[in-house]
Amino acid sequence: MALVPTMGALHAGHMALVDAAKATGAKVVASIFVNPKQFGPNEDLARYPRPAAADSALLTAHGCDLVWMPGLDDMYPAGFATNVSVSGVSDGQDGAARPGHFDGVATVVAKLFNQVRPDAAFFGEKDFQQLAVIRRMVADLDFGLEIVGVPTVREADGLALSSRNAYLSADERVRAVALPRALAEAKRAIEAGEEGAIAAAMTSLAEAGFVTDYVELVDAATLGGPVPGQARRLLAAARIGSTRLIDNLAIKHG
Repeated sequence: MALVPTMGALHAGHMALVDAAKATGAKVVASIFVNPKQFGPNEDLARYPRPAAADSALLTAHGCDLVWMPGLDDMYPAGFATNVSVSGVSDGQDGAARPGHFDGVATVVAKLFNQVRPDAAFFGEKDFQQLAVIRRMVADLDFGLEIVGVPTVREADGLALSSRNAYLSADERVRAVALPRALAEAKRAIEAGEEGAIAAAMTSLAEAGFVTDYVELVDAATLGGPVPGQARRLLAAARIGSTRLIDNLAIKHG
């Protein structure tokens, strides 16, 4: 059995996870739960889209075998007092920008694993730090299941698909493409050994109207400083208007 954990507001990126899970021949369970524990006090929990009927229809069309939509009381019943925290990989980047976020992610995903008992779980590489946190948790706590990362699905102009893209105004959507373009240029420059790639990416984002949380080159496994000869990842998070977008690209070994 394969699990695809989601918060709903499904799009083609989520369906790529379902399709990848179906391709293994396993029965596929998709969960939909907007997890309050991974939202900060000033984030978008209240307005996060919840199109349950449309989500269910989309999952059915892609051959999902079961949709698990637990309620808040199912996930966090009265007296709930446990927190799962994964140090190291969750400390920087979004962990620093959104305190407590990855504790909320790890806790809800651990619960979903125990509820569904899958043999494998599929996560998108767009949320690369989340993927690293889940992999570390699964290894440390002996969950005994495979974590599969699925490549980011993008719009034709390169913007990574995200449920939060719906928040963008028409003008912001046009300017949002600066994020994948800045990362693509930084990737080219880093792999060519050029200096100043990160600074140039941040300048490009600022010129497009973004307020940047971070652009960082990290070790792909630990999310710490890059290690010669090891896989690397270029991670970024930035806000345009009221919408926070994240993206990342693989970088060839240094």
